[in-house]
Amino acid sequence: MNFNFPLVGAVRMLLFPFSLIYYLVIWIRNRLYDKNVFKSASFNLPIICVGNLAVGGTGKSPMVEYLVRILKDKFPVATLSRGYKRKTKGYALAGEKSTALDIGDEPMQFHLKFPDVAVAVGEQRLEAIPQLLHDKPGTRVIILDDAFQHRAITAGCNILLVECSNLFTRDWYLPTGDLRDEKRNYKRAQIIVITKTNPELTTEEKNDIIREIEPLPEQQVFFSSIHYGKPYHIITKENISLGEEMEVLLVTGIANPRPLKKLLQETAAAYYQLSYNDHHIFTIDDLKDIIRRYESISSGTKIIITTEKDAVRLSKFEHELKALPFYVIPIEQEFLFNDTERFNNLVTDFITDFKKSS
Repeated sequence: MNFNFPLVGAVRMLLFPFSLIYYLVIWIRNRLYDKNVFKSASFNLPIICVGNLAVGGTGKSPMVEYLVRILKDKFPVATLSRGYKRKTKGYALAGEKSTALDIGDEPMQFHLKFPDVAVAVGEQRLEAIPQLLHDKPGTRVIILDDAFQHRAITAGCNILLVECSNLFTRDWYLPTGDLRDEKRNYKRAQIIVITKTNPELTTEEKNDIIREIEPLPEQQVFFSSIHYGKPYHIITKENISLGEEMEVLLVTGIANPRPLKKLLQETAAAYYQLSYNDHHIFTIDDLKDIIRRYESISSGTKIIITTEKDAVRLSKFEHELKALPFYVIPIEQEFLFNDTERFNNLVTDFITDFKKSS
């Protein structure tokens, strides 16, 4: 288990009895699905599910974006998310007037990056898929975002993401640990991706991790690392390069900012952080706090950096942000060990083979 602070770790250990209750609940639920007491539905088109066993940032959004990027020119693709922390309920399809409050920050991010791709949200995915296909009848592939633990739908290709620094084999169940699903459910995945891996990982270290998670013979295991792109202004989209002379105010409302903090440690003169809860909805008072904190930095060379997910929730303050050096740092994932082509082929072959057999 990965506890960042001693106090947090102590509190979580005190909650151990509740984690046993939580485990019992998910164990019963999974057995009911295994025995077909709870039914899983299938659809006559390729469905790719991206998810994890643990709460927190394992890189689901970069993976969904990666899949969209490699598939959108080959197949009519759509994404379906829950739309976490949006102010609306039920099914919704992203449109020109959609905001993060309507559909959630991550779906809004997908919509802004890929305006020609159908982006939908719906808490009940079983009900949302028929509505999505009604609205976009040409859809040939659906990517389910963060749906691995939701077994109401049987996906043909399950991509399980596991953060390298917090392998499920070393974790425990909520609230003592981070696991929200049974460890054994990793066996339901066709593809396992170990994410946020050190790019310098050796082959020996890679093989040690594979031995630890014990994939089934038919499961394919990949390793990926985070790649940060060039920061761009949140409003004007003008690019900037990070420099060693810069002092940075980092503004985040994401589950796991550690890789970004590591980047700033390596590339900036200093950084200061304002942290908010994951999916935090920024208010005008938050913006005033950010500006005050920025103005308190004495350096003459200073900027504000945030993530793409946070930028979606901040961009509503267009007038205030336009005059500030407020930049967004894009993130992508890269496969290690020259495995990009193998991963891409697995995914595209799943779709083409599905279409041939249907």
